[in-house]
Amino acid sequence: MAETSSDSIVEVVYEKLKLMSVNYEFKPGERLNEGVLAKALGVSRTPLREALTRLFSEGLLLFVPGKGFFCRKLDVTEVFSLYEMRKIIEVEALRISLDRAKDEDIDALLAFLDRTGPEPGDRSVDELVKLDETFHESLMAMSGNAEMLRVLQNINARIRFVRWIDIEGCDRSASQQDHRDVLLGLKARDADACIPVLARHINRRLDQISAALKEGYAQIYMTAGVA
Repeated sequence: MAETSSDSIVEVVYEKLKLMSVNYEFKPGERLNEGVLAKALGVSRTPLREALTRLFSEGLLLFVPGKGFFCRKLDVTEVFSLYEMRKIIEVEALRISLDRAKDEDIDALLAFLDRTGPEPGDRSVDELVKLDETFHESLMAMSGNAEMLRVLQNINARIRFVRWIDIEGCDRSASQQDHRDVLLGLKARDADACIPVLARHINRRLDQISAALKEGYAQIYMTAGVA
């Protein structure tokens, strides 16, 4: 087996830990044991710490000097703020896309909606969330602003657990119709036909987020109890 560069090792460890963090395989507020993690992942402490530091810088872990790294808590205010930021950057990117989006890219995303269908079928919640993220990130990519897209991808990772809860209780058919209406309004270059739809589609009230987080805590600890 060819030797793996240190950067590659850090990237592999980062991706594994990111998935564990996003999925809340660590309990909210739990301190991460670096020795146990290094052994489980088959790496030394150096690449592990580099990966943990990167996740902390992206808001996916917490760090307390002298104590170490911790799993994020499911914080209502933080999640609400992330949804507010998501709404702001997606709506603004759509405004930019009214001038920059290419018709062929809009048609390609409409075809994506046709292929994935309005009904969930036998897809898992994880698959449905990934499809939804693909739509929103592809829509934002039409703005041509890579920095805004990078911010959205970070937000999506940080709210993914909440979105799993959210998507379980949503009407996917209505959600997909919103997606289609946004694209048709964008293709017509009609701001009034697409921007309000996207803003409403993303918007979440504080009480909705609070309810989703309560359900999230229940799922985390129920799963832990069954294991």
